[in-house]
Amino acid sequence: MSEQTAFPHGTQTTTRVEHDCIGTLEVPSDVYWGIHTQRAISNFPVSGITDGQHPELIRAYATVKRACAIANEELGLIDHDKAEAIRQACHEIELGKLADQFPVDVMQGGAGTSANMNMNEVIANRALEIAGHQRGDYAYIHPNDDVNESQSTNDTYPAACKLALIDAIGPLAEATKKLAKAFHDLADKHINDVTIGRTQLQDAVPMTYGQEFHAFATLLKSDLAAFDRVVPLLAQLNLGATAIGTGICADLRFRQSATTHLANITGLPITAAPDPVAAMTDMGAYVATSAPVKSLAVHLKKAADDLRLLNSGPRCGFNDLNVPARQAGSSIMPAKVNPVIPECVNQCCFSIFGMDVTVNWAVAEGQLQLNAFDPLMVHELLTGMKLLTNAMTIFRTNCVEGIEIHTEIGRDYAQSSPSIAAALNHYIGYEKAADIAAEAVRTGRTVREVAGERTDLPAEQLDEILDPIRLSRGLGQTCREHQQ
Repeated sequence: MSEQTAFPHGTQTTTRVEHDCIGTLEVPSDVYWGIHTQRAISNFPVSGITDGQHPELIRAYATVKRACAIANEELGLIDHDKAEAIRQACHEIELGKLADQFPVDVMQGGAGTSANMNMNEVIANRALEIAGHQRGDYAYIHPNDDVNESQSTNDTYPAACKLALIDAIGPLAEATKKLAKAFHDLADKHINDVTIGRTQLQDAVPMTYGQEFHAFATLLKSDLAAFDRVVPLLAQLNLGATAIGTGICADLRFRQSATTHLANITGLPITAAPDPVAAMTDMGAYVATSAPVKSLAVHLKKAADDLRLLNSGPRCGFNDLNVPARQAGSSIMPAKVNPVIPECVNQCCFSIFGMDVTVNWAVAEGQLQLNAFDPLMVHELLTGMKLLTNAMTIFRTNCVEGIEIHTEIGRDYAQSSPSIAAALNHYIGYEKAADIAAEAVRTGRTVREVAGERTDLPAEQLDEILDPIRLSRGLGQTCREHQQ
């Protein structure tokens, strides 16, 4: 059943006619998708971003379908030849083939039904080819009856989404590790270079640049630990629960079989949700994933903000350091160079804050036995995770690894800060120390100079008490990664 038809772009394309519960529709003969996908293409032309632009999701869904095909054959629900053709088609998709066959907009309605139908149709038509049949010959391998056997969108689509998020955590965690190491390396170079700590943007007490940069690395490592804790939550799946968690249309043995095979294929700690009805409506794993991504963005923003401040000047700012000059900073002011990489990172972080709000709203909008907004959640999370992965890479390579510290300026800041008088509290009391600090500010002299005149403490003792390096090591920090 093939005929010629004019498509919107004006070209003549050979088509096949398919049918569904609504009616019939022409589908281009040269595509692997079918009628359900074709309808979705027309129904959701909104964002211009397709499921195919999230390769993690496509790979994960194909993996889920392959595990289900293995289970269906094992249970005698699909014969060997059909199951083998389906498995081969799934494996090709997992390897990145047919990537252009997933054109449905990410902002699809239907709780992912269009994505599931799209996957079922592509797998079925490729499996038909593998088995020596024509695309659309669904009497032999059917998208719903065979590829979707014992399944529903409501259990397979969330499973694919969660596996895709685990996949995306990998490069995000690797980028985080590399950035943390870059901060550690910078800290190691400056473990003995003193500067002034600041609170409320005011001079506080001495610290080393090593401590300052080591702190950034420590924050990033806390986010890495949080990602590790998320993986088991994402690996709890609900295969075999089908439409609302009751397992309708699924063999009772399928749940355990599909879960076991998926765990074997992926090597992940995949388990079946203990309460399938509750799991159908519980989107807590998405909240748990969004939280450390947001935390990572908060910590990146902190580092980017601090570097911008420390880089400010050079005449009228902190001038503690220089970030690498990457491009001209003004169209009219010669020689002006801006901290464009930290600024870029800041903007990426702002986007992540929006992502987190969107995910939380979508999670909160579940009604009765289903949440219909998985497509938005996984799109936002995958987009945000990729954005942060890229942001950390350019932050590390184009900024952190090329930072130059003005060690002499930092030393001057530490030695001239009136707050260093706090070290005298134990010896002369808070009130006298405060008077010394106030005179140092008023006269423009150092606390050491004023204290030498206004106390009876020996010069050698004063030098030791007010030594900025000693003051920065009260808890023995060395700012080296292996000595935390």
